[in-house]
Amino acid sequence: MPHPLATSSSEEMGPALTPSPDLLLPRSIADKDLSLPNGTPVDTSSPASSSSLLNRLQLDDDLDVETRDLFVTVDDPKKHVCTMETYITYRVTTKTTRAEFDLPEYSVRRRYQDFDWLRNKLEESQPTHLIPPLPEKFVVKGVVDRFSEEFVETRRKALDKFLKRITDHPVLSFNEHFNIFLTAKDLNAYKKQGMALLSKMGESVKYVTGGYKLRSRPLEFAAIGDYLDTFSLKLGTIDRIAQRIIKEQLEYLVELREYGPVYSTWGGLEVELSEPLEGVSACIGNCCTALEELSEDMTEDFLPVLREYILYAESMKNVLKKRDQVQAEYEAKLEAVVLKREDRPKVPADVEKCQDRVECFNADLKADMERWQNNKRQDFRQLLMGMADKNIQYYEKCLTAWESIIPLLQDKPETK
Repeated sequence: MPHPLATSSSEEMGPALTPSPDLLLPRSIADKDLSLPNGTPVDTSSPASSSSLLNRLQLDDDLDVETRDLFVTVDDPKKHVCTMETYITYRVTTKTTRAEFDLPEYSVRRRYQDFDWLRNKLEESQPTHLIPPLPEKFVVKGVVDRFSEEFVETRRKALDKFLKRITDHPVLSFNEHFNIFLTAKDLNAYKKQGMALLSKMGESVKYVTGGYKLRSRPLEFAAIGDYLDTFSLKLGTIDRIAQRIIKEQLEYLVELREYGPVYSTWGGLEVELSEPLEGVSACIGNCCTALEELSEDMTEDFLPVLREYILYAESMKNVLKKRDQVQAEYEAKLEAVVLKREDRPKVPADVEKCQDRVECFNADLKADMERWQNNKRQDFRQLLMGMADKNIQYYEKCLTAWESIIPLLQDKPETK
């Protein structure tokens, strides 16, 4: 019986596993007309105006709404000040029609460590699947105060995305730990159970192989590993450069804020030039506002997506390592069959069971890789179109500001 997440043929899986020369837009996408999963065509021609860029792209959250039976949102962050610690909780709201849930709607409050507990449990109980990454607990570059509105909102968006990734997964969304996370009023009672709910699959993957070294990965999984290495390298470079650009923009913004008022002060000393000088001062002020908005958009919308996919790649590498461990165990058992012929009647069943685990791992990993590639194309398409739109808006605002002072600088006809 084929695995429920496996595709119907190896040919269908091929394009998703082969590393593409273009990390963000694989050849299979670039060579044909683009369309969203709901069938809506995507026009890749140049837009007539910047405002049409994002209007042409439907958000992920709006796709396949009619077929969904589980909706989860993270909102309403609240600060809690206790004697021993200060922390933030978020409201997690669930609406569902699934029979596994006793009620159609739930609302619970969770803190970051609860999300971390969920992810660890998913990794333990679903070792063959790619678990979405969480935002780092403390490292958010450029943000000092982890209780600031900017930090909390950035984290809220990331946690919301984390749960939506799980909700959209055909296996993870049915995990018992996910159900508990969404519904339990007191999550601490379940946290204390420790390893009691750890699946045998996760336990076996964790402790197999010992010092056995894998002979070689199959070519398709070796291709996945090479792709992830290249993807991480390129995306890490983009992330570092983007952070430097934003830092330089903020430094430039400080200079502009000091630069503009000088013209206004000068205008107070020059009667004949006061009007154009005041115009230049106002123009620089408008440019400051536009640059500040651009920097905020880059910090809040662009950088978090880059960081999420860097962490995503690391998560996929970990799943690939677990797959290698299972394959190594299988190879070790095959060698044992040859070395211990007297035990041959008992070994084949064990070897066959191990082989089934390898095949299960392979099917899950292929399916999750294909799903990840599809999500990546949608996310980066939306991200890059949004970045283009924000930059166009920034330059349009600056252009408008500078054009507005040209009449003030032109020679006026002398009145007789």
